[in-house]
Amino acid sequence: MQNMFLKTERLNLRYITQDDFEELKTILQDKDVMYAWEYDFTDNHVQEWINKNLGLYAKYNLGYFIVSENISNNIIGQAALMPDIIDGNQYYEISYILKKEYWHKGYATEAANALKNYAFETLNLNDVIFEIRPNNIPSRKVAENFGAKVCGKFIKKVRDKEMIHLIYKLAKTMDI
Repeated sequence: MQNMFLKTERLNLRYITQDDFEELKTILQDKDVMYAWEYDFTDNHVQEWINKNLGLYAKYNLGYFIVSENISNNIIGQAALMPDIIDGNQYYEISYILKKEYWHKGYATEAANALKNYAFETLNLNDVIFEIRPNNIPSRKVAENFGAKVCGKFIKKVRDKEMIHLIYKLAKTMDI
């Protein structure tokens, strides 16, 4: 498959392209999926999302990736590994956003595990983080299942709204 980044037992992670606009709209404009973000994505915001990721790819070869089932090729969501700066410190964050119909099937864990392994084995990073809203229990469980621990919290300003995020940190030495 063209534009492939990673492959797992059940999933393909590939680079986002402009052709993904309509599919990304179905994810980013779904209020149930994006509840932790607390804002609505307009079509312009979806295009900004694509542009942001294209820029991250050019600079780091990282960002959000389209996640699809490798048998059906159905797009089920997105997962990310990307640099982030919090309070002046640089981290590499793992993140995931799945369509509702694919929740609670282990896909977020599988995608996050592939990105964690890439971070530790290919990029030789010592740790990764997960930035998670306190009320996002399913995402917190994914991070906790890896052994990630809350090491702090911060206020992320998104579209002029201040939102508390927990920082879950997973060190390479914790990896089993």
